[in-house]
Amino acid sequence: MARMNMIQALNSAMDVMLDKDPDVLVYGEDVGYFGGVFRATDGLQKKYGITRCFDAPIGEGGIVATAIGMGAYGLRPCIEIQFADYIYPAFDQIVSEAARLRYRSAGEFTAPITIRTPYGGGIFGGQTHSQSPEALFAHVAGLKTVIPSTPYDAKGLLISSIEDDDPVIFLEPKRIYNGPFDGHHDRPVSPWSQHPASEVPEDYYTVPLGKAAVMREGADLTILAYGTMVHVGVAAANESGIDAEVIDLRSIVPLDLETIMQSVQKTGRCVIVHEATRTAGFGGELAAVVQENCFYHLEAPIERVTGWDTPYPHAFEWHYFPGPARVIDAMRRAMGG
Repeated sequence: MARMNMIQALNSAMDVMLDKDPDVLVYGEDVGYFGGVFRATDGLQKKYGITRCFDAPIGEGGIVATAIGMGAYGLRPCIEIQFADYIYPAFDQIVSEAARLRYRSAGEFTAPITIRTPYGGGIFGGQTHSQSPEALFAHVAGLKTVIPSTPYDAKGLLISSIEDDDPVIFLEPKRIYNGPFDGHHDRPVSPWSQHPASEVPEDYYTVPLGKAAVMREGADLTILAYGTMVHVGVAAANESGIDAEVIDLRSIVPLDLETIMQSVQKTGRCVIVHEATRTAGFGGELAAVVQENCFYHLEAPIERVTGWDTPYPHAFEWHYFPGPARVIDAMRRAMGG
């Protein structure tokens, strides 16, 4: 079994699917000859040719629109939007066409497309390269929204997404492309090679959509997180002295309600962590789900730790980014002190 970082795992997933299924193709801005701005598609055009992996013009709406048409005719495009911040020009195509196609056609057509895009901060990308738009897509019926936190999950979830018959928004937390990040920006970077989840099979396997993972078992409190915040949550649990259980949601649509309920009903306390802005962030939906299903088990109010309701500030990156200190504060409030 090979050791891979997240970029290599994503590349391996696309390689496996291009080889396995002749209907799969990969395209987007700079993904062909150059291999992508983060090198996630490196070598795929050379191996499979320019009809299977190719460059697209700088036009996100057109990239998604052509993928929808290809999907309706039986292909399985896996397209890349270079940064999630630039997905908005394609929003109408995603929401009005891709998400609705199965319903509008009474099942005659589907849109089996996967839209990969790097998201999130922690890289000093500023307001135009750091956004977390997951809640926008989670709100739209007909879309699935997937967010990996490890190389192993990234490959398995991407293969599952490509094989899914409905459109999938596949958000890649770019801060952890090359290594897990616990939120301590003042400490040396750790590579994925030192993490057990960097062991990735080189051949085909899947991780099911809609199935969360327990990343750390605990009895005192539940932390719900996804993407980079999973690692921040684990660090906070380890440093706080509180025996917290950390749940990696993996996908927010579909949502693994069963795993969430089992954990919160066991611990009686819940802290939700995400990097996106607080107002109407997906944490609000999670809080409502927990309250509706676990009310009589809760020993304290549900806590949220999020980004602020501002553009992502370049100069104040680490004030905005939810780090372990903020998570620990929320954990202690939930514990009553």
